[in-house]
Amino acid sequence: MLSTQPYKGSRDFYPADKRIQDWMLSVVRKVVHSYGYEEYDAPFLEPIELYQAKSGEELVNQQLYSLVDRGDRTLAIRPEMTPTMARMVAGKFQELPKPVRWFSIPNVWRYERPQRGRLREHYQLNVDLLGGDALLADSEVLMLAVDIFRAFGLEDKVQLKVNNRKLVDHVFGKVLGLSTEMAHKAVKLIDAKDKLGPEKYTAALGELGLSALQIEGLNSFLTEPFSKTQQGYSDAEGVKDLVELFSLMNFEYAPGKKYSERVTFDPAIMRGLEYYTGTVFEAYDISPENNRALFGGGRYDNLLGLFGKNKMSGMGFGMGDVGLRNFLETHAKEQVLAAGKGSVDVCVCAPKPEFMALSNSIAQMLRHSGFRVMTPLSTEGFGVHLKLADKHGAKFAVLLGETEVAQGKVVLKNLTTGENKTLSKEELVGALK
Repeated sequence: MLSTQPYKGSRDFYPADKRIQDWMLSVVRKVVHSYGYEEYDAPFLEPIELYQAKSGEELVNQQLYSLVDRGDRTLAIRPEMTPTMARMVAGKFQELPKPVRWFSIPNVWRYERPQRGRLREHYQLNVDLLGGDALLADSEVLMLAVDIFRAFGLEDKVQLKVNNRKLVDHVFGKVLGLSTEMAHKAVKLIDAKDKLGPEKYTAALGELGLSALQIEGLNSFLTEPFSKTQQGYSDAEGVKDLVELFSLMNFEYAPGKKYSERVTFDPAIMRGLEYYTGTVFEAYDISPENNRALFGGGRYDNLLGLFGKNKMSGMGFGMGDVGLRNFLETHAKEQVLAAGKGSVDVCVCAPKPEFMALSNSIAQMLRHSGFRVMTPLSTEGFGVHLKLADKHGAKFAVLLGETEVAQGKVVLKNLTTGENKTLSKEELVGALK
């Protein structure tokens, strides 16, 4: 017998799950649209060379889903959307108005170990801003990220931890004297610091080739407040960028609430060393119930160069629907439950076959007036019909009782309060609205 389970690491969206996802993404879309971003889409298959040229070795060699088509071409199921976005922008570079503000919410796939907040497939909001003044663009993207959580009334649960790759490169290269290869390996150890523990972390840095003085300098950089970083690395270009960025966000979005309060400096935020070139950030749920990274992004300046001579800097982030739903289930469970309830407005109930023409007439009238309407598709009693309406989450029922029909009337039943109203067919639409 065939299994009823979906492929490992993927999901079935039963209607309640789909309603929740549609609700989440509708809120997100509204926020992104409010900033003037336009939605785009593209095929989920791309030539594998697109990712070999742009993505990291781990993604290409270990996480990519690939196939060979009948024309002997090696293709990849998209693991991310940014390379596709860059391909599309490069393809019509001269025609597109600048700066380019685009977003998409594609289904993407990576062969990973499924765990909380991470599956092998997910839907991912991708926000990209190409062109314009770099720091103005960075501040806009960070504000947009805050506003997504603000739209759910939960921005106080989130902190954007921000760093700058120019500062990281300055510290690793000019201050600590690390080679590019050593810097890459050191970043992986920094990411695993909490899992390793202090002793194993320090020992691993030593095995990597860092001297005691270099380890001390690295730990000092990772633990100092931004005020000391400003003093100690005042000549680093990344510090100046961070100071200006925080200044641009230092204004109120609501009485007593500033965007700058939702942003903090964290020197441990590095992101991909091969890819990001300026501001980098990760959004964290700061509550103890779900304390984890939610998503991240940053500035990339060299991506369009893969497709020709045209160059334009970019800033963006990707946010998965799995982590967002976990976050909302932690902090806004009632909103999630409400979003998952049935989407039927009215159930039209006719207990006799001779009433079916009238039932269908009323249902069509209500549908054409903008209501979501179902009929039980049976002529059983009202008791059976009302139980069915309840299972579908209907808010109202129109009951075609024998007495009422004889009088040219129907009963409108509020399934939340239990209140009944006897109305003519023509009065139904107004009463429901």
